[in-house]
Amino acid sequence: MLVEDNRAYRMGIACALEDQQDMELSSQFGTAEVALRELQSRSGRPDLVLLDLNLPGMTGMEALPLFREYHPDIKIIILTQSDRKNDILSCISMGADGYLMKSASTTQIREGIQTVMNGGASLDPLVARLMMETLQPKLPKPQEKCPLSEREIEILKLLSEGKVKKEISTELDISAFTVATHVRHIYEKFDVQNAPAAISKAYRIGILGAGD
Repeated sequence: MLVEDNRAYRMGIACALEDQQDMELSSQFGTAEVALRELQSRSGRPDLVLLDLNLPGMTGMEALPLFREYHPDIKIIILTQSDRKNDILSCISMGADGYLMKSASTTQIREGIQTVMNGGASLDPLVARLMMETLQPKLPKPQEKCPLSEREIEILKLLSEGKVKKEISTELDISAFTVATHVRHIYEKFDVQNAPAAISKAYRIGILGAGD
């Protein structure tokens, strides 16, 4: 599902996805209110929503927790022009699975969708860097023994830099399946549901820090 008030941009996303065999744009809406009503009434619900923040009426940020309430298993990628720290950190803290800028290429958007559906996080490199810059000055000293292996920490660090599983696989010279397995173990050990939550927890407890 795509929630975006700019009709031309909606059409561009629709064109970018129409030839993809593994994904389908099932619906698109110009306001969050209509999208949420449709989500409540439909028997077949989308797996993922691309959500703009600057919408007429209810904003994307106001709608984000409602999408979660109406469809707890839905994946949410914020697709916006806003690079404001407050918007980024608020969306991540509310459970967004990804945060991409509208300047992202259609290839990056498609890869972002695939990454999130495979259990990863899709973060624009600018967003990932902003998160690190914001969180690092507030990092506490580690308060608990690190539950992650060295390889898991290595992969989590690369996720925090905005890299997708395919890039991590290439950089570490391991299979994408192995990367996915490590990511799943990270979630289990941290008791979290997605990569942004894992990254945030790693910063809070000092596993990732300014010296990494």
